[in-house]
Amino acid sequence: MAAPADVGARAEQLRDELRHHGYRYYVLDDPEIGDDAYDALLDELRALEAEHPELQTPDSPTQRVGGPPVSNLAKVRHLAPMLSLANARSEEELRAWVARMRNHLAREGIEDPEFTYVCEPKIDGLAISLLYRDGVLERGATRGDGEVGEDVTHNLRTIPSIPLRIDGDDVPPLLEVRGEVYLSLPDFQALNERRAQAGQSTFMNPRNAAAGTIRQLDPKLAAQRPLSMWCYGVGVTEGLSFSRHSESLDWLRSHGFRVNDDVLTLRSEDEVVAQCLDWQDRRGSLDFEIDGVVVKVDDLELQRRLGTAGRDPRWAIAWKFPPTTAVTRLNEVLWNVGKFGDLHPFADLEPVRVGGVVVKLATLHNEEDLARKDVRPGDDVIVLRAGDVIPQVVSPAPHAVERKDRGPVPRPPVQCPVCGTPTVKPEGSVFTKCPNVLCPGRQWQLLKHFASQGAMDIEGLGEKQVAVLQEAGLVRTAADFYRLTPEQLTGLRGVGETSARRLVDAIQDSKDRPFGRVLFAIGLEEVGFVTGRTLAQRFRTIDALLDATPEQIRDTPGVGPIMAQRIHRQLADPQMRALIADLRAQGIRFEEQGPPPGEGPLSGKTLVLTGTLPDLTREQATERITRAGGRVTSSVSKRTDYVVAGDSPGASKVEKAERLAVPIVDEAGLLALLGDPGLR
Repeated sequence: MAAPADVGARAEQLRDELRHHGYRYYVLDDPEIGDDAYDALLDELRALEAEHPELQTPDSPTQRVGGPPVSNLAKVRHLAPMLSLANARSEEELRAWVARMRNHLAREGIEDPEFTYVCEPKIDGLAISLLYRDGVLERGATRGDGEVGEDVTHNLRTIPSIPLRIDGDDVPPLLEVRGEVYLSLPDFQALNERRAQAGQSTFMNPRNAAAGTIRQLDPKLAAQRPLSMWCYGVGVTEGLSFSRHSESLDWLRSHGFRVNDDVLTLRSEDEVVAQCLDWQDRRGSLDFEIDGVVVKVDDLELQRRLGTAGRDPRWAIAWKFPPTTAVTRLNEVLWNVGKFGDLHPFADLEPVRVGGVVVKLATLHNEEDLARKDVRPGDDVIVLRAGDVIPQVVSPAPHAVERKDRGPVPRPPVQCPVCGTPTVKPEGSVFTKCPNVLCPGRQWQLLKHFASQGAMDIEGLGEKQVAVLQEAGLVRTAADFYRLTPEQLTGLRGVGETSARRLVDAIQDSKDRPFGRVLFAIGLEEVGFVTGRTLAQRFRTIDALLDATPEQIRDTPGVGPIMAQRIHRQLADPQMRALIADLRAQGIRFEEQGPPPGEGPLSGKTLVLTGTLPDLTREQATERITRAGGRVTSSVSKRTDYVVAGDSPGASKVEKAERLAVPIVDEAGLLALLGDPGLR
């Protein structure tokens, strides 16, 4: 039976009132009623919807929390890519970005464009896409790799500052809103205090807490954490258009979305620089974390004409703040074992907060760098988070080197810190090494490298998981990953049935990785991603590569005689051959798919790409060169036929090309070599 008209009208009135008060509280931070009054309205609406379920709507305030947990996070393809941003770290780099835009537009026939800029704080959170159809939230997804993200609608619905419905006469049939989900610093601190009191682990920083929360399967857990969202743009739309980015932000503000009040529209480079420096100076006084300022061209037609370079829009850039430093005590210099036996020093520090993260360990790079810096146990040292990510020890604090009672100069250990084997220092090597190929430390490094991004890219198989599998005796070589079963994994350090099944599926899915990635993954010294790909293209099958002489390997673009000898020696090693045979038996791909590089105008030619090309991404340029019979390598040598240089090329590559008299061409020159100067 349908609800009486007056009951339906009251339910609609309550929904409107609750949306209004939620907007005043969560978006404007200016509530009109107290919490008790708000809760009374919400309870009345819940009661009406419980008595008359047909009144319940997907955008009702009662539907923010309460849905069942999802079984997994489904993959979703964005309607348009969520691009990354190039970085500027100085006034000079920002002005160079503006110059590049002017140069590009000049090539498009637009002389002396009048730029206005929008400056926005770069929130250190998790990028999100919200999709609305006819004004109702249909889907929310993470950025993922920019093309494909994860459906996290169930958790985004729990965030009060995200509208479940957009009201107004100008609501389009389709609207994508983009923004950043984050935790404020006070809320982050309170969350960690609650977790500590409950005996749970605490989060390292607000971004990790936000990202972990958004990826929860149970929305009730997400609802317990006070997430919020700043909106920074409009993506795909139907039936709605703007001429300027700032207009889209005004539209979002007027339709219930949170847009930072400090977003400014500026008319000169000098104003932009001053605004970025101002944000940098007051970074520490904000109640949320930012790691820079995003600067965008305001005119959307100019944005369209500027386009993208690779995965970065030419019309936007991120002014990144200088890396954060702190001073703390160096307790001890410890040593890690690399995947080829190299011993790497790292610092055990008195815990110190650097850039919003508590740092206890930091890299010291290698023993030569350690000696050059002259840091010793007991010193106060300067710690830096390079790019706000990787902690490293820069040097002793100035007062530390003046102490007369400084500790001893740290030396590499005479025995491997993992397996106890006497260490060696090969002549000419930067590293002291553990020569034991069966060292558990070396094996762990090789296993986690095999599963890493760029190699086999096995989702969910990080360094901690690899260590657990190794300690449990389930994995000794990479081939053992493919013998794992969900039953073996369930119960290992809290791994549940669903997680176990998902990990086994991810491992099995990796069997389809290209031959070049497999060559990179198996751990051949000096064989990186690019060399693995060129070896795969050159030899086509693992059998041909295993049978090749050093001279034949040397004929591979980018491989010199010394590297060729090392690759040949490693491939001849019985343990490596046994690993390859075992991986083949598990179904790993050891042959190149598709036809070999074709004949064409670049047949037999080797090219190196450097810098950003105006209209071709690096992947597009590589594909066209390969299709024309050429090869692309990463380094310049006497066997390089052309260097293709775009904007901001690598100085060392250009200088070496000039020294070796290797021709340097731009994108137009490349297109001419391809035989189609008009190709775009």
